[in-house]
Amino acid sequence: MSDHKEQNMMSIHRLTKSTLTVAFLLFSFFSFAEVSPDIGKNLFKANCAQCHAKNMKSDATGPALGGVEERWADYPREDLYRWIRQSQTMINVDKHPRALELWSTWKPTVMLDYPSLSDDDIESLLVYIQGMYDGIYGAVAGSPVVVGGEKEEKADYTWLYYVLFGFLALLSVLLFRVVGSLNKIAAEKEGEVYEGKTLWETLTSRNLVTLVLFCLVVLGGYTTVNNAVSLGRQQNYAPDQPIKFSHETHAGVHQIECQYCHDGARRSKHSVIPAANTCMNCHRAIKVGSEYGTQELTKIYASVGYNPSNNTYIDKEVYDKMSEEEVKAIYTKWIGDEYVKATEGTDVLDEKGEEEVNKQWNHIVESLTNEQKTKVQGPIEWVRIHNLPDHVYFNHAQHVTVGQLECQTCHGKVEEMEVVHQHSPLSMGWCINCHRKTEVKFNDNEYYASFAKYHEEMKAGKRDKVTVEDIGGLECQKCHY
Repeated sequence: MSDHKEQNMMSIHRLTKSTLTVAFLLFSFFSFAEVSPDIGKNLFKANCAQCHAKNMKSDATGPALGGVEERWADYPREDLYRWIRQSQTMINVDKHPRALELWSTWKPTVMLDYPSLSDDDIESLLVYIQGMYDGIYGAVAGSPVVVGGEKEEKADYTWLYYVLFGFLALLSVLLFRVVGSLNKIAAEKEGEVYEGKTLWETLTSRNLVTLVLFCLVVLGGYTTVNNAVSLGRQQNYAPDQPIKFSHETHAGVHQIECQYCHDGARRSKHSVIPAANTCMNCHRAIKVGSEYGTQELTKIYASVGYNPSNNTYIDKEVYDKMSEEEVKAIYTKWIGDEYVKATEGTDVLDEKGEEEVNKQWNHIVESLTNEQKTKVQGPIEWVRIHNLPDHVYFNHAQHVTVGQLECQTCHGKVEEMEVVHQHSPLSMGWCINCHRKTEVKFNDNEYYASFAKYHEEMKAGKRDKVTVEDIGGLECQKCHY
């Protein structure tokens, strides 16, 4: 009997050890640190943007960072890590040749030390820097990154959940065996015959089935409520648009006022999507884009029926009746002529030029047509980004004209966005918190002249501010009517 107990205990020990080993390995597998350009972007903004140019190609206070890995390729990777963490130590103590070379060029500008950056942090930084340098990084967190003209889809880690589920199932079986062995030892100790249940009997027992059904009900309820609360919320949503319009170029570099294009924001509920004629105010003169050349601007011309070759609009009735081949002839001629102008040493369209022209035309057709809109002619169908539920009332004019809020308050620094994304959650809680803390701009604002009581209290020093909450900003009827 004693030998039998000892064998059982050894068996339990082995099972427990195996379980813990598998658990440790799985934990190690799931706890890997993430390396991504999105993490690198945040690290760059927090640590590097003060001294280094964002395009990674221009020198600023510090050198252009593009190609930094190639320049350190002759040295161990750890040297580059150490340079980022402790540059002055490498210069003054180690006398590292690459560090001394950089110091001789950039002294007396001292690079700060960043000892808290991990290897994965630095790798994320390097991925972001090279992506910006190569021009393949531009999407926000969660959106596809364009590489070589093709979309690289976000990695799918669903299989990890299956692995975790399999591990938990294995762990349950092992624990079942452990419990069974312990019960058997206890029964033998009492001199009783142990009649244990099989695994199938345990899995189909009333208590376990009840527990599973309860968990399913709780999970189903949680999922339903969570999806209902998240309805319409799509923070960081950055869809592909039919035209690659850069807010960073227009609102940032050229400093075009937001309301020049979104003129509805100052006078109506909606900010409105700019009509193509707003684009044409500038692009009748600026016909070749700074980044994409004719590729994107020709889409505008094709949608409205503007012939850039002779600077004339085609009669709308005539243009609407044109076949795709007739429309193609107009705009491929324009693209081809501009390609020849931009190509030195030739005055004819070569084979490479023909390929580029056809590529751009196919892209125009793909961008301006779909299952419902089968013709290139007609409005540009932009993809909506910000979308409140139908039961919510929001008035842009109330906030922009009356409240005198900057667009960036809700939409973030759009002037820095190459691809626009939804910056704020636009949830009810987010709006309420804003109304609680935002001060009303009473001074020189005739709209609030009727609030005589608050004006008098401010003059008397009884209050130093009036918030949106004070003037009814938390009343349900203001947003739900």
